[in-house]
Amino acid sequence: MSEVFKITSVSQVHEFYGLPSPKHPLITILPVDEKMVTTDYGDITFLMDLFQISLKKGIKGNISYGRNSYDFQDGTMVFTKPNQSMKFSAQEDFSNVSGWTVIFHPDLIRKAELGKVIDDYDFFSYDIHEALHLSDEEQNVLTDLVEKIQREFEYIIDRHSQELMVSNIKLLLDYCTRYYDRQFYTRTNLNKDLVCKFEDLLKSYYVANKQMELGVPTVKFCGRDLNMSPHYLSDLLKKETGRSAQEHIYNFIIDKAKTKLLSSSEPVSQIAYDLGFNYPNHFSKLFKSKTSMSPGEYRKAS
Repeated sequence: MSEVFKITSVSQVHEFYGLPSPKHPLITILPVDEKMVTTDYGDITFLMDLFQISLKKGIKGNISYGRNSYDFQDGTMVFTKPNQSMKFSAQEDFSNVSGWTVIFHPDLIRKAELGKVIDDYDFFSYDIHEALHLSDEEQNVLTDLVEKIQREFEYIIDRHSQELMVSNIKLLLDYCTRYYDRQFYTRTNLNKDLVCKFEDLLKSYYVANKQMELGVPTVKFCGRDLNMSPHYLSDLLKKETGRSAQEHIYNFIIDKAKTKLLSSSEPVSQIAYDLGFNYPNHFSKLFKSKTSMSPGEYRKAS
């Protein structure tokens, strides 16, 4: 059975790696080097109460995070948020590894605007195989910001320090949002294939009558079936079609409901059950929100 190692503070991170005490209690920046990635962590699952933003490059081989594995040979960004579990295993040649990891406690941003919007950065919930791949120029932009953050807590520390650190962390995340948009855009052909697979998945879900057992399809179910995180699936669809995964699911259901309403005399409640709703009023509320009419009104008007 895997041992769970809980890390609740920046100081604990330094203790774990055998480093001197951190210069700031709420934030640190660690170099990604050969020692860090080749350490044998054994059968340990890490549970951290901290945010991590990492750039890893030059790793020839794989590092496994939980059930997923990724090749970090190119410059690759990964993001984790508090209470995400991680398990690491390293192998092969790491002689040219480089990069950095920004680690900060939620208290650093809690009173700032970033604390209110941090959940809007969906990539903190992406799986490891949905990592961000960077060009050399993009890596330089982000590394420059990280160096500015580091200077604030290592050399300056005055009444402006925390505000400037948080501002630069937000700028770092905003650049990552831009680069993820670029990545979605440059992979448009692959993304279009995934959009088609998603639509086929919804069709097959109802052909197989899975809704009778599992209810209305969820974004989580669809993501798992397509081997991607719910947030990544939703963001991918939003970039390609302008609609989130949840909107696609609801629109698909409404189209099926319209056909059933006009092609049969079944009660609205039975149609709701057939579509996977446990409560007909939930179906009626959704239908009206999408069509501005109740199911009964739609049937009479058509």
